[in-house]
Amino acid sequence: MIVRVSRRPAAALLIAAGLLAISIAACSQGDQVDESLLFDERLGGETTAFSKGTNAFELSARNLTNEERRRFEVGDSFFNQNWVTAPASTTARDGLGPTFNALACASCHSHDGRAKPPDNDDDPERGLLLRLNVPGPDGPMDDPVYGGQLQDRGILSVPPEGRISIRYEEMPGTYPDGTPYSLRKPTYSIADLAFGPLHPDVTISPRVGPATIGMGLLEAISAEDILALADPDDADGNGISGRPNMVTDLRTGDTVLGRFGWKAGQPTVEQQSAGAFLGDIGITSVLFPEQNCPEAQQACRDAIDGGTPEIEDERLADVAFYVQTVAVPAMRDVDDDQVRDGAQLFAQANCIACHTPRHETGASHPVGPLREQTIYPYTDLLLHDMGEGLADGHQEGLATGTEWRTPPLWGIGLVDTVSGHTMFLHDGRARGLEEAILWHGGEAQASRDAFTLMSADERAALLRFLESL
Repeated sequence: MIVRVSRRPAAALLIAAGLLAISIAACSQGDQVDESLLFDERLGGETTAFSKGTNAFELSARNLTNEERRRFEVGDSFFNQNWVTAPASTTARDGLGPTFNALACASCHSHDGRAKPPDNDDDPERGLLLRLNVPGPDGPMDDPVYGGQLQDRGILSVPPEGRISIRYEEMPGTYPDGTPYSLRKPTYSIADLAFGPLHPDVTISPRVGPATIGMGLLEAISAEDILALADPDDADGNGISGRPNMVTDLRTGDTVLGRFGWKAGQPTVEQQSAGAFLGDIGITSVLFPEQNCPEAQQACRDAIDGGTPEIEDERLADVAFYVQTVAVPAMRDVDDDQVRDGAQLFAQANCIACHTPRHETGASHPVGPLREQTIYPYTDLLLHDMGEGLADGHQEGLATGTEWRTPPLWGIGLVDTVSGHTMFLHDGRARGLEEAILWHGGEAQASRDAFTLMSADERAALLRFLESL
């Protein structure tokens, strides 16, 4: 039976560093959570865009000034337009490669949306990449021949490093009520390696490009509020032991909270953007000034570059501002009974232990419109052990081979509309939200099991809630 939503407050609330986090102790007994702590139509506060079409992820924060909107458009241009090989007359956009995965940010984030893995080995679809590392005496290191990321494209006279190949295995299962399902398990390999074999201890971590909405709002949540949610030793005994990834801010040299990337390996939108410029497009910046050309790749090392750095600080700042201020689309169908029931079931399954619904942004972010907003991203930005089923064996900062940052869920119901697919999780293996839930393990095993024990109508309601986000 689906629990009808009540408007009364939750049985227990935990107030930590000014952030409302929901105690699930009572929810597990069927009590209700105050809806204002679970969802609001304006998922991005005053920045929210009321759009549900194919451009739903491309709009600027609704509360920008006219001057800020003009800067947004400049950054949009550099995000979407292709880079070209140096030397070129378009000096502001030359320096592609020498090896690379994509021609532009939008190659992997079309319409600022979510990428997907290729359909087969001959599919030219861009959006999946492979991170590489090997164990080192002081932590993980790049592969000595192929670097930290496989580059499957190269400019003229520079060979690509290799080609991604994926094989899938179907893993059938059955819900306790007898309903069948199937999970798609991928196996990754690299074909046509141009410079000999990979290091024997290399780990390969597949990653698809996520949607870029709301990143500035996530950056504007205070580190103290996020750290207040961490419980690395599971002191409360609930089986959830989220912990922060602490990384280096390349601007300051300080060790700070990681927020961005599948393993929270980057601390700021600017650094995440600069890392993607180098890793994906081969564009150097003041933060990442060295080309990705390992010693074995002489043609790469000999290629002409587009200047030092290839994207100037001012342009990098414009792109970062654009990414910071892409609006979050509004939640849909907030008054639908099935959606409201699904929100309660989401809480009762303790999904909110990691996908924390509600946050407040701080008062000190450099972009004024992002300050002091009540937002609903459904993430704690912390690392969680997701079990062996989703493990990649790849260490990134403090993140281990089984840990992933909780991804935000806002906008997830519009992925099909914006990006034309419903491929989820870090590598796009899940062919829908239901399959994504069923892949959860480790700290999320209990929530996954709670989902499987629901009736078919309850599972449908929970999925309907997610589709409304």
